[in-house]
Amino acid sequence: QSDLVFRTGATDSTSFGTERFRVDTNGNITMPSQPAFYATPASVQSDMANNDSSVTVAFGTEVYDVGANFASSTFTAPVTGKYQLNVSLYLTAVDSAASYILVGILTSNRNYINILAPKYASDPAYQCVSLSVLADMDASDTAYIWYQQSGGAAQTDVQDDSRGSYFQGFLAC
Repeated sequence: QSDLVFRTGATDSTSFGTERFRVDTNGNITMPSQPAFYATPASVQSDMANNDSSVTVAFGTEVYDVGANFASSTFTAPVTGKYQLNVSLYLTAVDSAASYILVGILTSNRNYINILAPKYASDPAYQCVSLSVLADMDASDTAYIWYQQSGGAAQTDVQDDSRGSYFQGFLAC
């Protein structure tokens, strides 16, 4: 038995055209052209603003980008569908005097927000903030990550990829 392969632009199903999806003999389906990305900060983003303004988190290193839909820290949906989007920010020097810190995934349709109220006895050396959503996006809609802090000192840093900060996503359905 051999795998069932679907191709576009093929004159026969065994050797020409671009593979779009494959069903192997165990029923596993792979789609090598399915939109997906994984990006990390290229460097530390230091001293995030504390004046209640939104700051776009910079993701300058693409680990992978199937379909070339990620650029300038922003994902652009190539087709209408539901996209699984995930972010994790490794924060250091979090200021316990801040009223709150918001980390969110902003899409063209809606905002997804995680709130942190860092009311600790002293400034924590590190804090991880994560958020995962299944977002409905239309073709050409965008998604990016933002940070917002109210009060306290502008001292919080978003660490780079060596510490585990990332933004990733894929077309789920």
